[in-house]
Amino acid sequence: MNFHWRIHGLDHDLTHRGLVMGIVNVTPDSFSDGGRYLDTGRAVEHALTLVSEGADILDIGGESTRPGADPVEEAEELKRVLPVIRAVRSQTKTLISIDTMKASVARAALEAGADIINDVTGLRGDPLMLRMAADSEAGLVVMHMIGTPRTMQKQPEYRDVVAEVQDYFTQRLRILADLGIASERVVLDPGFGFGKTLEHNISLMQSLPDLTVQGRPVLVGVSRKSMISKLLETEDVEDRDWPTVALTAHSRELGARIVRVHDVKPNVHAMRMTEAILGNKE
Repeated sequence: MNFHWRIHGLDHDLTHRGLVMGIVNVTPDSFSDGGRYLDTGRAVEHALTLVSEGADILDIGGESTRPGADPVEEAEELKRVLPVIRAVRSQTKTLISIDTMKASVARAALEAGADIINDVTGLRGDPLMLRMAADSEAGLVVMHMIGTPRTMQKQPEYRDVVAEVQDYFTQRLRILADLGIASERVVLDPGFGFGKTLEHNISLMQSLPDLTVQGRPVLVGVSRKSMISKLLETEDVEDRDWPTVALTAHSRELGARIVRVHDVKPNVHAMRMTEAILGNKE
C-alpha cells in the first residue's frame, strides 16, 4: 500500500520513508520539559537543534495537554507560539505543525508559516475548527481522545478500544469528506495516553496495522509517556527515552508512518534502520 500526505497541495510520499516529528513545548507545565523552552529564544534554538538532528516536522504547542492540565487563554497561547513559528519559519523550510485545540490559534499559526494542524480533539473541541481547516490547505492530524486533558484519565472505559478507535477514525474521515476535506490531507493518531489505561495503550500498539483506516497513515506519539514508566516501574522521565526509541522501531515495523518524539536523533536512527531492514516488504 502506498501512503501520501498532502500538505499545501504537495504530496509527501510516506510509503518507504516515515517522518519524525520533533516536539517543541512552549509551555511552563508540560510533563517532559516543564518550562525549559517557554522563552522564545530558547524555543527557537531548540527547534533548530531538532532540525539539525533530522526532524522532518516541528510540532510547536503553547498549551499543555498532559493529564489534568488546565486550559490556556487564547491570547496567552498566541503570545507563546506565534513568535516561535515566525522565527523558525524564517530560518528553515522544515514542516511546522501547530499543536492546538483552538481554531483562532491554528489560523494565526498558518498565517505565520505553519503547515499542519495537530488537534488532540480530532477537530471536535472548537466548533470553528472544521470550517477553518476546510478553508485551508494544511495537513491535518486527527487524534482520538475521550474527555478533555483535564478529565481524560479518570477511569476511561471501552468495550473494545481498537474497534472504537477504528470507528472513530471512520466517522471523522466521513465528516471531513462532507466538508470537502480530502482524506489525503489527513493522518490518524490513536492518542496513546489520551483517555486510555496502560492496557488500552498496549492493545492499540499491538493492533497498529488495523488502525490504518481508509489507507490513511498512522502517527504514533508515545514519547516519554507514563505508560513507559508503568511498564518499567521507574518515575524518572529520562529513563523513558531509550524505551521510546524501541517503540519507534516497533511501531514503524507495524506500519506507523510518523512518530512524534522529544529526543529526535536516536529516533531518526531507529526509523531509518527499521526501514532499511523492511526494504520492499511493505
